[in-house]
Amino acid sequence: MIKRTLSPSPFRICLPEFASFTADIWAKKRTEEWREVRDLQLGWDITDFGSGRFQETGLTLLTLRNGAPGDSRYPKPYAEKMLQIQQDQQTPWHFHYHKMEDILNRGGGRLCLQLAWATEDERLDMQRSVSVAVDGRQRTLKPAETLVLNPGQGVCLPPTLYHRFWAENALVMGWEISMVNDDKRDNRFLEESGRFPMIQEDEPKNGYCAVSMGAEKR
Repeated sequence: MIKRTLSPSPFRICLPEFASFTADIWAKKRTEEWREVRDLQLGWDITDFGSGRFQETGLTLLTLRNGAPGDSRYPKPYAEKMLQIQQDQQTPWHFHYHKMEDILNRGGGRLCLQLAWATEDERLDMQRSVSVAVDGRQRTLKPAETLVLNPGQGVCLPPTLYHRFWAENALVMGWEISMVNDDKRDNRFLEESGRFPMIQEDEPKNGYCAVSMGAEKR
């Protein structure tokens, strides 16, 4: 999947150099110069959310920037990710306790989202309407009503707002601009989910992910 993502695409998006570093290239880099990439786990992240059916439920991400609250070395209060969403591939219902984020459709097909507030017991609130800003325009939706983002559009999602999304008609090149990202503590999935699945080594190893610099396997 990473090889496919790195291959030439119609979007012509240029990525930072660490996005294409192999394990051999990492071995030649000075660790101190690239410590931020390792410590903040910048790089590729491929997940099937524990489903075992990546083409149906999964996501390919590239974390480009992040910060670390309380760590003076990494004071950024924001994060940035590229999201590659395959046609008809969904990211399941989840919300973030603290993170506010904008989800953007940078090109490709239609990016479809369903939104619902979390109840006190962290289930879907199917009674409360949802108001969100789509490129500065206020939209009010029924719980779980589908919101369609065409290429160029984006939506702002506040904390504790459940969301799921998928791509229609074609692959979507998505983008996320948000507060600092913390996948270990800030995510709440509606159903039990394996956010960091085991990797089945069916191709020669290529150290594109943060694991190549000694971080936890992603």
